[in-house]
Amino acid sequence: MERKDRRRKERREGGEREKKEEEVPKTFREGMASRDENMKRTDRVLRISQLDALELNKALEQLVWSQFTQCFHGFKPGLLARFEPEVKAFLWLFLWRFTIYSKNATVGQSVLNIQYKNDFSPNLRYQPLSKNQKLWYAVCTIGGKWLEERCYDLFRNRHVASFRKAKQCVNLVVGLLKLGRLINFLIFLQRGKFATLTERLLGIRSVFCRPQNVREVGFEYMNRELLWHSFAEFLIFLLPLVSIQKLKAKLSSWCIPLTRAPSSDSTLATSGRQCSLCGEWPTMPHTIGCEHVFCYYCVKSSFLFDASFACPKCGTEVHSLQPLKSGIEMTEVNAL
Repeated sequence: MERKDRRRKERREGGEREKKEEEVPKTFREGMASRDENMKRTDRVLRISQLDALELNKALEQLVWSQFTQCFHGFKPGLLARFEPEVKAFLWLFLWRFTIYSKNATVGQSVLNIQYKNDFSPNLRYQPLSKNQKLWYAVCTIGGKWLEERCYDLFRNRHVASFRKAKQCVNLVVGLLKLGRLINFLIFLQRGKFATLTERLLGIRSVFCRPQNVREVGFEYMNRELLWHSFAEFLIFLLPLVSIQKLKAKLSSWCIPLTRAPSSDSTLATSGRQCSLCGEWPTMPHTIGCEHVFCYYCVKSSFLFDASFACPKCGTEVHSLQPLKSGIEMTEVNAL
């Protein structure tokens, strides 16, 4: 019996060891597969990054051309107009030599940590562009732009029948190329590869120069900015609808409650030393039906701005705008 029990225990222990040995490679394989998936996700260049690289290239070309034309600012006007396509082609060829040919990336791609990869290569590792791909890239981009501009200048002032046929053929080819670019762009939006028709035809794809880490974006700052901007927009919408003068009058009447007294010459004489709006000696003093005195321009402008204007000290609305009597004005001057 003891021997049987020992054999059973040994069998159980052996089965548990085999299970553990089977589980270890499974977990290892799963970990490697998840790492490969994460690497693929991080190495995949976003569509917006590829489009940003193209926009940066266009901005660089415009900057280089503007700086180059400024060198001939003091020369005869129209000096470069005759050879403008050739000069542009030479400049773009110079840029191509020190970007695509030497570094396998444009300037915009270098800024965004992107470079071109030979997609025709069966090797899964990074393969730089071949010399033929680089040369054909220059022919398709630089030569295509030069040919388009030169053909436009050639057919612009020619009205011969033979030139008309050639112009129609060129327009047909240009139209087909634009249609191909549109179709390629739609496919690019769906799959995220080959942003331009040239890249698709030559088999060059954008990849990261160095593996990208998964970025953790914190939205606290963004949420704070959104709340502040929404609050500022609400204030900009609300403030024009609020009458500041009426609000000040109500606040002053709440904070400093005053007992209304019947208007008389004595009360006007005591309160007529300063304007109730500007606080200065009243110029052309007027009353609005209460014992307070205002400058004519102060009360008139306030009434034109707000038809329901009221006295800021006692809250009396404007019934009639009347000038202060001369006798009261003279007693006030004598009192001073």
